Order: sequence, then structure tokens, then C-alpha cells
Amino acid sequence: MDAVSLNEAWVNLLSLAPEIGQAGLETLIMLSIGLFSALVLGGPLGILLYLSQPGQMFANRTLCGVLGWFVNLVRSFPFIILLVTLGPLTRVLIGSTIGPVAASVSLSFAAIPYFARLVEQSLREIPRGVIEAAEAMGASPLRIIVSVLLNEARSGLISALTILTISFLSYSSVAGVVGGGGIGDLAIRYGYYRFQTEVMVAMVLLLVVIVQVIQFAGNRLAARLDKR
Repeated sequence: MDAVSLNEAWVNLLSLAPEIGQAGLETLIMLSIGLFSALVLGGPLGILLYLSQPGQMFANRTLCGVLGWFVNLVRSFPFIILLVTLGPLTRVLIGSTIGPVAASVSLSFAAIPYFARLVEQSLREIPRGVIEAAEAMGASPLRIIVSVLLNEARSGLISALTILTISFLSYSSVAGVVGGGGIGDLAIRYGYYRFQTEVMVAMVLLLVVIVQVIQFAGNRLAARLDKR
């Protein structure tokens, strides 16, 4: 690409600055709603998955089996299929199937079991002796969950949240294909349909930068909270 073409590409990107800013905001909206849903609902679900396993405080084989089946069922759906499948529900809840808020319904539905499984795996890494010591001291179940489980697994939980955030950043890009908006939508509309390669490349580079920043921040925070 010669200097003239590079200059034209740069001018074109500058002219799209407002739309790029709007796309970034839409991606942030989708991620924020999805991650909030994962923390509020997926976190407790993951804790319950762990505590209902054989040998744990609330061991219940039936409950553990049902929860595990539900988590695996939702996670087995390709996200693009989930977007289409939940279209009627999204229309009932939001009144539309277009836009970042509408796409957040499917994102949230996918994020909850995804994060739940990550939480369960993080809690599995806690030595059983730590929990038994707390039980021997007469700690209540709630205190064990808050002061022992979540405290001991905090580094792993931050890593799990980092993984979830990066994964669902790519999911939010997929949502752009069906009118969810965001960076993925901008890349498709201009980079693919209008053959403006510079827009596609710029959006990919933007996503790469965002992922690197999220991973770096997550790693640093996880390392700081690691008690080992």
C-alpha cells in the first residue's frame, strides 16, 4: 500500500471516529450487562454447583446433576444459534431484537453458566482441609462461603472473570452480525460489506489492544491477590 492509499485510509478512519466511538460504547454496554449478570447469577450458581457435590456441605446428587446438566446444555449451544433461539424472549423482555441491550439478553444467558463452571473449577482448587478446619471451628455455612471459599479462591476467581471478559468480548462481536451493534457490527458493515479493508483491520487491532489490556490487568490483580 503506497503513501497515498495510507493517507486515504487514515482520513477515512478519522471520518468514522464518531461511529467508532459509538461502537465502542455499544460493546461496553453489552459486556457490562453480560458480566453483571454472570457475577450476580453465575457466581452463586457456581458456588451451589460446588457445594452440592458429594462430600461437600450441601451434598445433593440430584441437585448437582440437574444444575450440571443445565450448565452443560446452555454451554453446548453455539452463541450465534443462542442469539436466534432467544429472539422471541428478547422481544418480550426488551421489546426489540436489535441493539446492544437486546443482544445483552443472549450474552447474559450464555455468560451465567459459563462463569458458573469457572467458579466451580476455582473452588475445586481449595484444599479440603481448609474447609474442614473452618467446620471444626463451628463456622456457619455462610461464613465458610464468604470467609473461606471466596477468600481462598479470590485469585482464581479474578482469573476466571478475566477469561470470561475476553471470551465475551468476542461474543459481543458476533452479536454485531445480527444487529447487536458494537465493534463487530462496524467491522462487518464497513470492512466486509463496503470493502473498506482499513476499517476491518482497525477494528481487529482495537480488539487486540482491548484484550491485551484486560489480560494484563487481570493477571496483575490475580497475582496480587494470590496468597501462595
